[in-house]
Amino acid sequence: MASDSNMDREMILADFQACTGIDNIAEAITLLELNNWDLVAAINGVIPQENGILPSHFSSEASQTGPFGPHSQSEATAPAPSAPPSSASASSSSSPPSSSSQAFCPVQPSRHIVERQSRMLSFRVEYRQRSTEVVLEDASTVGDIKTILETELQVPVSKMQLKGWKSGDVSDSTVLRSLHLPKNNSLYVLTPDIAPSASTSQSSAQQGLSNQNYLLIISHREAQRDYSLNFPASKTIQEVKRNISDLTNIPVRHQQWDGWPASASDDSMTLASSGISYPCHHLTVSRRSSPALTVEQTDECTDVHMVSDSEGDDFEDAPEFGVDESEVFGMGTSSFQKTPMMPENSENEGDALLHFTAEFSRRYGDCHPVFYIGSLEAASQEAFYGKARDRKLLAIYLHNDESVLSNVFCSQMMCADTIVSYLSQNFITWAWDVTKEANKARLLTMCTRHFGSVVAQTIRTYKTDQFPLLLIVMGKRTSNEVLNVIQGNTTVDELMMRLMGAMEIFTAQQQEDIKDEDEREARELVKREQDEAYRLSLEADRKKREAQEREEAEQVRQERIRKEQEEEREAIRLSLEQALPPEPKEEGGEPVSKLRIRTPSGEFLERRFLGSCKLQVLFDFIASKGYPSDEFKLLTTFPRRNITQIDPAWSLVEAKLFPQETLFLEAKE
Repeated sequence: MASDSNMDREMILADFQACTGIDNIAEAITLLELNNWDLVAAINGVIPQENGILPSHFSSEASQTGPFGPHSQSEATAPAPSAPPSSASASSSSSPPSSSSQAFCPVQPSRHIVERQSRMLSFRVEYRQRSTEVVLEDASTVGDIKTILETELQVPVSKMQLKGWKSGDVSDSTVLRSLHLPKNNSLYVLTPDIAPSASTSQSSAQQGLSNQNYLLIISHREAQRDYSLNFPASKTIQEVKRNISDLTNIPVRHQQWDGWPASASDDSMTLASSGISYPCHHLTVSRRSSPALTVEQTDECTDVHMVSDSEGDDFEDAPEFGVDESEVFGMGTSSFQKTPMMPENSENEGDALLHFTAEFSRRYGDCHPVFYIGSLEAASQEAFYGKARDRKLLAIYLHNDESVLSNVFCSQMMCADTIVSYLSQNFITWAWDVTKEANKARLLTMCTRHFGSVVAQTIRTYKTDQFPLLLIVMGKRTSNEVLNVIQGNTTVDELMMRLMGAMEIFTAQQQEDIKDEDEREARELVKREQDEAYRLSLEADRKKREAQEREEAEQVRQERIRKEQEEEREAIRLSLEQALPPEPKEEGGEPVSKLRIRTPSGEFLERRFLGSCKLQVLFDFIASKGYPSDEFKLLTTFPRRNITQIDPAWSLVEAKLFPQETLFLEAKE
């Protein structure tokens, strides 16, 4: 019975998407659940239905009447009469097929026949600094897009290469409907045979003045090959991924990247603003893995593949919207082989969290809380032991793949924009997978060490069906306290209310901690200022004392030098005085010159010299009295002559200092 129910819901989902044109599986399921899986009510809530005949009727009639049915070809092409939605509901539940509905045979047994209005597809086409929007029906061909672009871009169709298709290169005759495209698409045009125009080159050159070129070394993991590619800084991440798609044949939606920085969160960002390393950055790309099916599971899921053939793009992209295929069709986790969220017995907690984050993103999409990569102890340090203003609550997410609530909780609660934003702003989020007993035992050991045995015992009491759990932990001065344990059977609103309630408690405690911290910092600041003032005072006293000591030492040194110089001068004076010839008498037979010398102090020196004495004897006499010739000059009164400039070997007579002369001493400048 469960298998029939799953098949019915699968068929209702396919009919609903076919009639409404809604490609997003998660959105379609939400609308059906709002109407309790009543197909007609859900369709009437989205678009007015004039034709009440649905694709599921065709399939049931095909199984009863065969491939072509009892009617002729002319009957098969006749239009169906209009019927109200209620008649369609009745015919699908209890009434036998009417003749009007049988007029739609023949029916192909291998796929659903869907009658719906043409879908409008939007294409954003980029070409050399230009972006063009093209909107047309899905019944159009690729060539129709090129024809429109030829008018817009002035590029001949024959020289135009349209890239960016999910299924690789396509021909101009390919019908867009056969590609199963979403409503919004991005393509780009390559024209290798057309050189850039002068204006385009000039514009690019001007733009390049402010941008640099990046060398991206991209490793293709499966092919074990490296690509060294140069991109301008204005190139977007999306454009890089498209180019790699052309090189590796891996569609953008199936690319798994390693190496992009955390700041590169949006594919529309340019390389210059993405935060990658300049001038060279290393990246790794591989094909995103998908859960494998066993032979028995393939047989059980035949209808799933049948729907995928007709609506391939919708189901292929389902994981990107955070909806697991087993959840879509009501299947348990045992129907598909999933990669474990966390390897068993991982030695390094950081590596285990990296694996958990990658697997979480692969299953439920990139819009999820930022999981802390590191040990539980490191996460606690980050949340609790910083400054009071920077502290946060610690949210511990415990995952269990064996719980039927895990997929719904992850895709609907943990990936909701409001929850993701609130957790990112106010919490440090740490995750662990307790599916394996070894990992669960390791978690309990960590919780006992950091939060005490009560928390570990509380986790033990929860059964598998009550997982996943979200523990909200607040750090306190003496110990850490678990404020709340949120089980998996909750709603987004209830989850948000409980998170906000925990934040109110935390905010009140945080305000007290901030007040205490501010008061403590104020006291410490006063103490530091006092200590600094005391240190500066000691430093000033030390410098003053050292300056005084240096001054005294300099005075002692100068006094010693002065004494030495005086002693030296005195010794020279005495030696000169002793070397002077005796003063001659006035009555002697030789001519005598009597000299009278006035000193700078006003005193007079008088002495008799022989007229034949050299001037050097006169200079030595003056030096012996304390007036050396290198410091003083000897001058005559009139005419004024500088005797010290005359040759010392001259005699007094030759110097005209005979028989008597009055001289005076003057200090040299």
